[in-house]
Amino acid sequence: MNLDLNETTPVVDAESRAYSAPALEKGLDILETLCRSEHPMSQKDIAQVLGRSVGEIYRMMACLVNRNYVTLVDENNYGITTKLFELSHVNPPTHRLLFEAAPVMQRLASELDQSCHLTVYGQGKQVVLCKVDTPSGMGFAVRAGAELDVLISASGRVLLAFQDEETRKLRIEESLQRRPEQADLQIESILDKIRVAGFESIPSVQVRGLWAVSFPILDTQGRAIAALTVPYAERMDQTQRKSIPEVTDALGAAARNLSKRVGGMVSSSGLNATERESVQRRSAKGAGR
Repeated sequence: MNLDLNETTPVVDAESRAYSAPALEKGLDILETLCRSEHPMSQKDIAQVLGRSVGEIYRMMACLVNRNYVTLVDENNYGITTKLFELSHVNPPTHRLLFEAAPVMQRLASELDQSCHLTVYGQGKQVVLCKVDTPSGMGFAVRAGAELDVLISASGRVLLAFQDEETRKLRIEESLQRRPEQADLQIESILDKIRVAGFESIPSVQVRGLWAVSFPILDTQGRAIAALTVPYAERMDQTQRKSIPEVTDALGAAARNLSKRVGGMVSSSGLNATERESVQRRSAKGAGR
């Protein structure tokens, strides 16, 4: 089920070196530097941040100004324009997500003969953006537009787990304001384990006999923008039906594919080595109390 990053990374690195574009990378470095700065910067300041000479970035700055990505604020200082913001809104994220999700979810449902649905977080609840029914016509499914709980569901926990600490804390508070009876002192530990595993797989606490498996759809920073979930319903009349581990493998592959299609991070785990060690230290500290 897990992707061996050690096997794929050298290939990716080799391809990156073969198709490197130094001029483009230099331009992107300039844009990223200006985006992170709260104040306009001179060419000298930008060059120092990037570890380059003014001569190296002079022509690139002129090109960015000419294309209206950067503007000369005063005699010496440059600032970012609104062009990047405008371009980012030409193709709304939700529209892109739905467009890319449709074929992935159709293929997944056909492969598993199970329904699947895509949810996003919003103000203490999660909303079903879209769903694909069980192809054979018999199974469990949720309707598009339905509002689901966060703290007790596989998809809700995935949407919480794959966030920075501040966002996670805020969303837990919002979810508890909506459903205070779902408070759980172990929720932080549960979410940390989900991030380490890369997904959540639990029996439903709302529908007897149902098992939920959920994976995050990640953005470029590794944060969950959505959760792709299969509510696994067992059929007593089908002995060859795919097992939960098989569903998990297929769902994980579909989620990674969708993350890639929307331009997000693709990883076999929710954490890198440093983050994993931090989570393990926190867990050990908590267990010792």
